[in-house]
Amino acid sequence: MIISSYDPGALHAALGIGMSGIDGLGVGAAWGRVEPGEATNPDRHDETEVFVITAGHGDVVVDGVRHPVAAGTVVGFEPFETHVLENTGDENLLFATFYWRDAPRAALAAGQTGSRRGQRPQFVFSTPPTPNGDLHLGHLSGPYLGADAYVRFQRMNGREAWHLTGSDDFQSYVLAAARAEGRTPAETAARHSAEIADTLRLLDAEPDQYTVTNTEPGYRAGLRAFFSRLVASGGITAREAPALFDASGRYLYEVDVSGGCPACSGGTSGNICEECGEPNSCVDLTDPVTTADGTTPRAGTATRYMLPLHHHRADIERHHGRGRVPARLRDLADRVLGRGPHDIAVTHPSAWGVEPAEPAARGQVIWVWPEMAYGFLHGIQALGRRLGRPWHASAPQDDWRIVHFFGYDNSFYHGVLYPVLYQLAHPGWNADIDYHVNEFYLLDGGKFSTSRRHAVWGKDILNAESVDAVRYFLARTRPEGRRTNFTWARFGSAVDDDLIGTWQQWLHRLGDRLAREFSGTAPDAGVWRPEHSAFLDRLEVRRRALTQALDADGFSLNRAAEELHGLVTDTARFSRTEATAATTATPGRWHGEARTTMALELAAARLLARCATPVMPRFARRLSEALGDQQPTVWLESVELLPPGTKVNLAEQVFFTPIGAVAK
Repeated sequence: MIISSYDPGALHAALGIGMSGIDGLGVGAAWGRVEPGEATNPDRHDETEVFVITAGHGDVVVDGVRHPVAAGTVVGFEPFETHVLENTGDENLLFATFYWRDAPRAALAAGQTGSRRGQRPQFVFSTPPTPNGDLHLGHLSGPYLGADAYVRFQRMNGREAWHLTGSDDFQSYVLAAARAEGRTPAETAARHSAEIADTLRLLDAEPDQYTVTNTEPGYRAGLRAFFSRLVASGGITAREAPALFDASGRYLYEVDVSGGCPACSGGTSGNICEECGEPNSCVDLTDPVTTADGTTPRAGTATRYMLPLHHHRADIERHHGRGRVPARLRDLADRVLGRGPHDIAVTHPSAWGVEPAEPAARGQVIWVWPEMAYGFLHGIQALGRRLGRPWHASAPQDDWRIVHFFGYDNSFYHGVLYPVLYQLAHPGWNADIDYHVNEFYLLDGGKFSTSRRHAVWGKDILNAESVDAVRYFLARTRPEGRRTNFTWARFGSAVDDDLIGTWQQWLHRLGDRLAREFSGTAPDAGVWRPEHSAFLDRLEVRRRALTQALDADGFSLNRAAEELHGLVTDTARFSRTEATAATTATPGRWHGEARTTMALELAAARLLARCATPVMPRFARRLSEALGDQQPTVWLESVELLPPGTKVNLAEQVFFTPIGAVAK
């Protein structure tokens, strides 16, 4: 017999609370104490776990859904459910926990993680682009294609998901572009914002909510209220700190100044380094240069609202334990927080932007990056207003699932700064955010550059005939975890060899055989040989792999595009062996087997149409129509044969055309 009693003297710090182990039970076990107003750190693991609440009361938050608990409550957690235990009462909340590994149960749960998002609204943001120019392939390959494909897959699986973005009008880079164009900042922002929206439509990635911050009703008032919450929290204060100025006394930040990054020594503009992702305060740049005239700026001081980021390590780490946070982003947070005291200016002297309501910030604007933290919440509110949903920027809800797609150079803001701002402005909100980060997409080995005319603009390559080929190639080559490179030769090869030479050729051969052997009508399967059942299993393997590649936890368009191509090459190989045997056999000899071969190839085509929908929606829709199938709006839970008797018209369809003059 083993008897264990709760002993407060045996507690030690673990998971953000006091815990003590219970030995000898054959499973992991421990006592835990959550003090009033406190909570456990978010926990997610492969074990099955059970909490037994023995005293006090509070809430358990499981994958963003809140449930009340009290003494006498037993709570069981499946593997990989993110859970937090909060004490909402006035006395200690005591519990015992028991946990153990069950490999089959964990494997089953790993394949079902996406299904738990079904009852929660998902707000999928692609980083609002700066309206100082149009979008090129470097932009489109990352956040915008990613967010669009993510939302399409979620909707096919019956989940509520929306794509939100907009134009980041108050960027200092807009002010610089306006000077160069001889326009006002508002005119420059409006012009390029409209161009950006048009390019997203050409990509078939039109968002559900596109917020134009300079003209959006209620945006300025809401932003000021958000900033005032930050001030009221005591987390930001107005104080004098070092700053840089040009010879005329003009304050310099972001685009106005460049120099050596204090973290990696690479060349950088003010405030953030694109190479290493770490922030700077402009005054810590080595050999700083004023962008406008190439002179050395002078050092001085300015009174701005400042955030002592180093005070919030625990808040950042707790947030990173809750959602999908790539290792590269967590590493960036560790490096920044490991630098010691680091104060972030959240207002800057400028005439372009939104001035806070506080008198101490007169002549300053809310820095556009903290502004964006509010902008995401405002976008949800604006979407809710159109949908008739009670979503308010001033009262974010725990059941909101926020998903961010952005480039690595924005990682500090999204993954480090914004969680701190949300904690200060809305301390009762458990912000549940997933992060999807892309690296730089290169062009012929170099960065895309507007000034050097080293770019492929979206409008130069996208049209009704090319859009799916472009989406396929960008999905196949987008910079996930590494920098990748676009060349016209590789793009042309993907179109000619993959999409025309493999996909379209197989579909045409399939249509020809179906017309010749079955009068263009889908046959029922007949005799099944071992080769047939093995191929059906192979299709199911591809379906599961595509599900994993497009679902939330394992999302990767690289993998999705590779699996789509693999599905086609598998089927073409199967067709070459099985269909050839049926064609050369004595008439009627192997008719039952030939029917099964044809039925399986049509099943593969049907699977291709469904699984390609998030990546290549126009192709998927046209293929479904050619197969006489319903529109591909629902994800397949298993490989399905095309219903016998369905009229099919594949032989004359042209799904892809050579890039030809598009590359010129």
